[in-house]
Amino acid sequence: MKFKFDSDQEYQVDAVESVVGLFDGQAFVSNQLTIPTGATFQVVPNRLDLTPDQLLANLQKVQGDRGLDQDDKLETLTAKVETLRGEEDITFPNFSVEMETGTGKTYVYIRTALRLYETYGMRKFIIVVPSVAVREGVKKTLEITKPHFDKLFGKPPYHFTVYDSARKSQVSGFALSDGIEIMVMTIDAFKRAETVIRQSREGLDPPIYQLQETRPVLILDEPQNMESDLSVSALASLNPICALRYSATHRNAYNVVYRLTPFDAYRQGLVKRIEVASVVQQDNENLPFVRVEELNATKRTVGAKLSVHKLMATGKIQEKPITVRSGDSLVEKTGRAEYEGFVVDEINPGSGFIRFANNQELALGGEQGSDRDAIFEAQIAFTIEEHFRRQRRLKEHGIKVLSLFFIDKVDNYAPDDGKLKLMFVKAFDEIKQRYDEWKDIKAADVQKAYFATKTKKSGEAEILDSTGKTKQDDEAFNLIMREKERLLSFDEPVAFIFSHSALREGWDNPNVFQICTMREVGSETERRQQVGRGVRLPVNQDGDRIRDEQINVLTVIASETYERFVSGLQSEIEREYGKEGVPPPPSNQRKRKTIRLRKQFLLKPEFKKLWEKIKHKTRYSVKIDTATLVKETVAELDGATISKPRITISKANVRVDAVEDFFEPIALSAAKTAVDLVGRYPLPNLIEVMESLMENTSPSMRLSRSTLLKVFQKTTKKHEATENPHDFAVKAVSILKSKLAEQMVRGIKYERDGTWYEQTQFVEEIETWEDCIVPSAEVGGVGGTHLYNGVQWDSEGVERPFIEALEKRTDVKLYIKLPSWFTVDTPVGRYNPDWAIVMNDPDSEGEKLYFVRETKGTHNLDDLRPDEKRKILCGKRHFTDALDVSYRVVTQASELP
Repeated sequence: MKFKFDSDQEYQVDAVESVVGLFDGQAFVSNQLTIPTGATFQVVPNRLDLTPDQLLANLQKVQGDRGLDQDDKLETLTAKVETLRGEEDITFPNFSVEMETGTGKTYVYIRTALRLYETYGMRKFIIVVPSVAVREGVKKTLEITKPHFDKLFGKPPYHFTVYDSARKSQVSGFALSDGIEIMVMTIDAFKRAETVIRQSREGLDPPIYQLQETRPVLILDEPQNMESDLSVSALASLNPICALRYSATHRNAYNVVYRLTPFDAYRQGLVKRIEVASVVQQDNENLPFVRVEELNATKRTVGAKLSVHKLMATGKIQEKPITVRSGDSLVEKTGRAEYEGFVVDEINPGSGFIRFANNQELALGGEQGSDRDAIFEAQIAFTIEEHFRRQRRLKEHGIKVLSLFFIDKVDNYAPDDGKLKLMFVKAFDEIKQRYDEWKDIKAADVQKAYFATKTKKSGEAEILDSTGKTKQDDEAFNLIMREKERLLSFDEPVAFIFSHSALREGWDNPNVFQICTMREVGSETERRQQVGRGVRLPVNQDGDRIRDEQINVLTVIASETYERFVSGLQSEIEREYGKEGVPPPPSNQRKRKTIRLRKQFLLKPEFKKLWEKIKHKTRYSVKIDTATLVKETVAELDGATISKPRITISKANVRVDAVEDFFEPIALSAAKTAVDLVGRYPLPNLIEVMESLMENTSPSMRLSRSTLLKVFQKTTKKHEATENPHDFAVKAVSILKSKLAEQMVRGIKYERDGTWYEQTQFVEEIETWEDCIVPSAEVGGVGGTHLYNGVQWDSEGVERPFIEALEKRTDVKLYIKLPSWFTVDTPVGRYNPDWAIVMNDPDSEGEKLYFVRETKGTHNLDDLRPDEKRKILCGKRHFTDALDVSYRVVTQASELP
């Protein structure tokens, strides 16, 4: 099995090009072997000639193009660093890319590195990660994407390595290489003074000095784990030209250049949908129950929000939230003697705990008073049963199902007599008797675990690969962390993975369909981190990505109520992105529902006529007016600024802000060109550079070399093109792509290809969730006109009210939410239209109208994503020109027909 990658996913290309755009105007830097002042070694370094003002202008342009708030300053980090020349203040800018977990951020930043080399000659990159789990995930992605990128970029000279302090020549090889070098390092490998890379040995300079002189581009994976002063100092010690920060859960979002929110990912179908199965204790008030919801500190008081079992005026006992301060008695707060001894002794938000006078101590998110073992047993049994059911359904699709358990304590699983391990074996052996395909499989063969611990090794702070004491531990580590293809094969029996916290970030597997959370939720982002391990779209045995929304569902088995889990998860997302970035809440797994095809509707004259009109498939042709394309491109290109390659010097003073306690650079002079680099480097084949840029940024948009040559021949920027060919190529290709996309849509023509969709493709049953369905049932002679007895909606603000309105209209005779397999081919991907409708003709009694409608939140297509707009325009041509079917965009049902 080999994973397959799509180079033409718009959101990934946009993320790459947003970073590339930051350095617009930077000259292409050829490899230059240099000897730094005072050094005994040589390096081939990166170089950045842009001034801070130019970087800021580029940042603001990128942010404006992406619809992001524009920052008024560069976010820099500064630390004192030991270098070849003694102690120096090292300052570097930071840029953030926010991408929802499971959407391919590792792929994106590797591709970004290759584009930065292709466009500007940047060749030294260090990927810094917080843990071995993340490191192994990055290493694996580098390995499996190399054939893809070799093909996409024409086998660029790139080499990747994982830093190993025992390999003395590794740093030197990185520094001296004139190709693209990508080194992966854990932050612990260079964070402290005692690490090997900072030590001087055999009279030689510390290896870190040589890394500093390469001026690497830092790529920070999960940078929220690198925010301490010590971590910032470590990053500065690499003397980077900048840091590119990639995460779904940034703690500090420095200069955001691209954002893909959870809602964006949900709307575009880039991740699995989520459902929640809640496993909680009910009607057991025999033990005093306490759960720590919040720990708060203000200038005057320290308090906590707890959930307790409170005696109500009706005599019933209910779970209720209360607020407490030091000295408060839970007996008085709840009206129940069972809380005797629960007097608040200490609330410590900094350390994250509350302690009572009876010495009971609970961490944030912790609870006591429930039968945890019984809850664990129920969670494990439910997960196994759900796994068996899902694997039975998905086997025919070639999909192997995995389940992931986040456990409360390592000691509850790691020993042979660990209670969670014994619970799993007991439940597995009982449940497998009901599934013939599992009866002969042993519980020990289907489970593996990964737990990480910290250790000191060779004077260097590192994280062990696993508990690392047995051959079985090593096998488990390799299977879980390094052999993703093998884990996804039906030949590998392991399907249940146990972890504590090592797999919370950096690791995921596309075929995780169940996540069982038995840990207390202790941080504001922990639910998102846990869920993120399973949201990536699954793959089959051929490595093909599956995009069937009926398959792509992640079930979270949570040890808390559905309402509490969903509220917590939505709150985590809202804190990060605001209300507009929050996707619809995960569905309640306990409220699954099946909607059924009304077979008798297939026999109705209205359906037969509608289907006959819309069923036909088409092929398209695109007519490109090369002369107009060249003319429009040249007109805009002639007005663009092509910067000369140069080395600049700027002078600044440093002001100390006594109030804010930080250093602020104050420019004393504008940047001046110290060395003009025009003519110093061999002139590349400009047309080949443009051709490569077209293919690597938009593979579906290709132009002949003669067209690219005409652009060069007709532009007035020939002189600038010879001075800075790469800057010219980047500007020209950017304009060409925009003009070409407009022409492709403007000039597209559709014609029937003689094939069609069969009505037998409508499945008889669709399993979904009750809270995502609008019932379609006749009430008082109105409604019940959908092809199924229920309609699943995707957006609560647009589709749901649209469906509800259709169900109330007497003039609507039949309507279909067109299924995901009903698509129209376009130059920018397949388009799935929304609705096919039959209704009475208001202008002709007894006649019917048959039409297709697309529902959006706006009539202004410019408000939509560019490719979304283009697909709609192509869809209109398909239906109106080739099929003679009315088509348009509406925002609500009152706009029909």
